[in-house]
Amino acid sequence: MLAGCSEFDYASDRHLREAGISAGTPGIHTVRQGDTLYQIAWAYGLDFRDVARWNAIGEPYVIYPGQRLRLRPAAGSGAGTAGAVAPTPDSDSSNRTPAEAEERMPAVARREPLSGPVAWQWPSEGRLVRRYDPGALGKRGIGIAGAPGSPVKAAGAGDVVYSGDGLPGYGNLVIIKHNERFLTAYGYNRELLVEEGDRVRAGETIARMGASGQRPGELHFEVRERGEPVNPVSYLP
Repeated sequence: MLAGCSEFDYASDRHLREAGISAGTPGIHTVRQGDTLYQIAWAYGLDFRDVARWNAIGEPYVIYPGQRLRLRPAAGSGAGTAGAVAPTPDSDSSNRTPAEAEERMPAVARREPLSGPVAWQWPSEGRLVRRYDPGALGKRGIGIAGAPGSPVKAAGAGDVVYSGDGLPGYGNLVIIKHNERFLTAYGYNRELLVEEGDRVRAGETIARMGASGQRPGELHFEVRERGEPVNPVSYLP
């Protein structure tokens, strides 16, 4: 009887399934110092554009410490729309001067966004030691072995939208936005060589390889297409 329960269409979480959201995803995330919209969306397996839309946040997607972000559409509102969570005093930008707003604006938002296809290339010259598993829990990507300190390169031109160690299980992590369709992530790094807001070229060294829990030198590499994990090998030459 328990095995058949998953076949029932429970109305209470139907809108989550229609939006591609796990029922275990919390309803609200409170923004901490250093958080970015891209990082938050990545951590919960969501498309950053959906999170922005559910919270009535327009480009350049500026968020503030203490702000409460909705991580799912409101029940009955449809998958694409939701009322925004009321901002906290810290997130209220109505009294900011233009200069203050510019200072808080991510550098990536102050330039023309990239468009067009991604000229993909491998982010490391090491051998593939961990293949993509679409059924894996948590991170879904590939593992590329190499000597610790080996260069980690951008798999395509793009803008660095996250550089830090704030996502559990990824170590020192870089996330690059290539266009409105693709993001890539590079985890387990020993050293990060780029900062949020940097625009990088395809093949540019962005980090130095670190280690995973199983190997002395390994890069964890992910590709997400419109927020969904996909097999990187399907895109790499």
